[in-house]
Amino acid sequence: MKSSALTTLFAACVIAVGLAGCSEEQSSTPVSDNAAQTSSSSEEGAERSTPAPATQATPGQSVDLKELLEPGPLPDIALGREDAPITVVEYASLTCPHCATFHNGTYPALKQKYVDSGKVRFIFREFPLDNYATAGFMMARCAEPSKYHPIIDAFFAQQRAFLDASDPFAWLQDFGKQVGFTQESLDACLSNQQLLDSVMAVRQRASEKFGVSSTPSFFINGKIYRGAMSIEDLSKDIDPLLKG
Repeated sequence: MKSSALTTLFAACVIAVGLAGCSEEQSSTPVSDNAAQTSSSSEEGAERSTPAPATQATPGQSVDLKELLEPGPLPDIALGREDAPITVVEYASLTCPHCATFHNGTYPALKQKYVDSGKVRFIFREFPLDNYATAGFMMARCAEPSKYHPIIDAFFAQQRAFLDASDPFAWLQDFGKQVGFTQESLDACLSNQQLLDSVMAVRQRASEKFGVSSTPSFFINGKIYRGAMSIEDLSKDIDPLLKG
């Protein structure tokens, strides 16, 4: 049985999704309090796990990098040197299988090859496609900043279990306790209206100002790419910038 905080969150935050890529068929369905008990079938889960091709939105399309990096509704918890020559910004949803494909497969190589070596500053931003992702992001934001990325990583690592869960509400509560919340602190986190509004504002800003319309979406020094990029995709676009 879900907590009162989860009930409030899911009743107040029903996200209408009309996006491409990991959103319509490829994302978890937007849920209401009455509809959230539907679980994924094995065939549907297999289809969701197929990575979307990484493609640039429009050849050469970019956004203003200075504006992209300006403080938003929530502070960035960035990884890598502040003065790194390349900045990669990712907008993702915790329940998007393509985002999990990137984070479980490509991200460790990106971090080792470019972030840890000081070549790339990596910024992860919230773009929830449903209420479950919103709840997961709120948990990550309620934790200490040092735990933000580990919680994000843990959710992606266990996303398959979430998609297969017969009771996603119970799964969310168990996950929260696994990453350090008590029932009391979890309820307090998920009933934080200001935090909920801020997470949704991050999503709205990405859509309205930077043209994010699917997840994952990447900005490499302001240039837009979409889809679960491989390390080869990333290297192809990062390496020439390092040589320049």
